[in-house]
Amino acid sequence: MKYVKPLSLLGTALKTKVSVPGRFLGLDVGDKYVGLAISDPSNMVASPLSVLLRKKTNIDLMATDFQNLVKAFSVSGLVVGYPFGKLNNVEDVVTVNLFIEELRKTEKLKDVKYTYWDERLSSKTVELMLKPLNLHPVQEKTMLDKLAAVVILQEYLDYANRYVNTEPAE
Repeated sequence: MKYVKPLSLLGTALKTKVSVPGRFLGLDVGDKYVGLAISDPSNMVASPLSVLLRKKTNIDLMATDFQNLVKAFSVSGLVVGYPFGKLNNVEDVVTVNLFIEELRKTEKLKDVKYTYWDERLSSKTVELMLKPLNLHPVQEKTMLDKLAAVVILQEYLDYANRYVNTEPAE
């Protein structure tokens, strides 16, 4: 896995000489779960995909799951939610950094690029949306993780597309 700056991720995908650029996978990394979202083929809209159970003992299995998702959805990069500016919550920063480092160490995603995107308020936004639905706590947690990944990915796509589409043509 290779880190790239946020706009480089979309820019590289658009410059690739293929008929359809790769899609992006959004990740909301937590202590117990990783929420996943996928972009549409045009990289304009994010949709919920799945939630993976995260344990210290299953990182190799998770890397294989990511390999399969990259292949099945033609993923060109990962957009990982990162708790920028959360000075009070160092545990969240450590959780995300540790997860990415563990994935890298498996060497199963060597050619996959990733970037970080600000995840602040993504879970809170989703919590406020889900509250009126009165879901069962387990169902609510699953939805929260998936939809937080959607918020992270959608915010990245909106920003990156706005920036890329306003750049002067070369």
